[in-house]
Amino acid sequence: MRRLFGSVRARATLGATVVVAVALVAAGAAVLLSLYSNLTEQAGTEAERSARAVAADLAGGKPYDQLSLDDDDRPVQVVDEDGRLVAASEGLERISGTGTDAVRPEKRTPPAREPGTGSGDDDSDDADDADYSDDSDDDSSDDSDDDSSDDSSGGATLQPGEIAEDASITDGSATIDGESADYRFAEVAVEVPGQGTFTVYAGGPLAAEQNAVSTAQTVMLIGFPLLLGVVAGVTWLVTGRALHPVEGIRREMAEITASEDLTRRVPEPGTHDEVARLARTTNETLAALETSVERQRRFVADASHELRSPIASLRTQLEVAAAHPELLDLDGAVEDTVRLQRLAADLLLLARLDAGERPTDTRVDLAELAREQAAGRKGVTVEAESLEVAGSRGQLGRVLANLLDNAQRHARSAVTVAVRRDGDRAVVQVVDDGDGVPEVDRERIFQRFVRLDAARSRDEGGAGLGLAIARDVAARHGGTLAVHDAPAGGALFELRLPLA
Repeated sequence: MRRLFGSVRARATLGATVVVAVALVAAGAAVLLSLYSNLTEQAGTEAERSARAVAADLAGGKPYDQLSLDDDDRPVQVVDEDGRLVAASEGLERISGTGTDAVRPEKRTPPAREPGTGSGDDDSDDADDADYSDDSDDDSSDDSDDDSSDDSSGGATLQPGEIAEDASITDGSATIDGESADYRFAEVAVEVPGQGTFTVYAGGPLAAEQNAVSTAQTVMLIGFPLLLGVVAGVTWLVTGRALHPVEGIRREMAEITASEDLTRRVPEPGTHDEVARLARTTNETLAALETSVERQRRFVADASHELRSPIASLRTQLEVAAAHPELLDLDGAVEDTVRLQRLAADLLLLARLDAGERPTDTRVDLAELAREQAAGRKGVTVEAESLEVAGSRGQLGRVLANLLDNAQRHARSAVTVAVRRDGDRAVVQVVDDGDGVPEVDRERIFQRFVRLDAARSRDEGGAGLGLAIARDVAARHGGTLAVHDAPAGGALFELRLPLA
């Protein structure tokens, strides 16, 4: 399991599936809530419409025992102001969520009232009282109007034949003809002329809402897993296809590591995506590594070759001296030893430069250093202004010494050293009056163990490390070293270093 989810392909598939799953659940919940809210509101609207239709009949003077409440399967209740059920839907067996749970209307006859006599009850005075004086009726009416206008309960008193503007909505259930269902009930008040305030309860069925929500849930429970399966499968395939070149790169790199053949390269896909750039970068790294290894091999081979000659010469002289002391060439032995010492020092310095050794930040006066390196050299003149750079005095001195050795080796009679300022750079020029350096060889001479005159003896030409060391040291100090034609002929080596 750990190995499975340790792959990028598996993690990408799992991540995509989880993200889509979360999005689907959130979207599904929002859809269900919206669907439930809309359908519930619709059921409430239908219930209010039914309640207002019954209330309109009552307001129009239709007796409650003559109301037609069995036109559909919606439960309807009519309750008088005393809370008695006076009318109900035919077949209503049970109801909850309204003002009363009664399902059978009480047997009572609606009182016959003269229009405009107001509300009354069965316990009022005898018929003679019905002919109450007009003045009393007016006073009563005025008092009623005053009470209505001064009502502080927040609900206005209804006038005869008036239906309340606001309807209360509640949830409940009912059983009609043996079938139970959930309903959304609307409560509407109506003032019936001569009979008082009646309350009509009408229900709107929630079956459509419940069926729609149930269907949506079923579709989601079936569709979401299928959709997630499709997303996981597509992500798995697409990720596998995208990572296939990466696997090819990995496999080729493993084979290169096992075979140690740095000439091989990883396959580069023909796309322009990150994988293609990875393959190209990998091949560039392999090429640089191959060059570095080849350079190292060449360096070791050349160093071995260069060391073999003085060591062999020194051994021969010592063996001859051991057998014939009188034939000992002491000067030659010392010369070979010095040459061997210099070569070892050059190789050690190159190894330190290759290892990335950074120079110190000591301030070095180039004019003073140039005069110091030129002292005692025949035919060398110095023209220098005092300029300071930061770096290793020993390494910079080695650069000037190598340039002067090279210039004296090829000069006919004179060598000139000039130190000057050029902007934020210090420029050191070493000029000789020799034959110069051919343009095609001006980069090659800075390679290690390179000598342009193959016929020249090693004693005269050295090991071919001086200029290579000089350029490496210049680069480590943030500078450059190049060769040009001198104005009067010969070679001009120009060292540029940042001023301290």
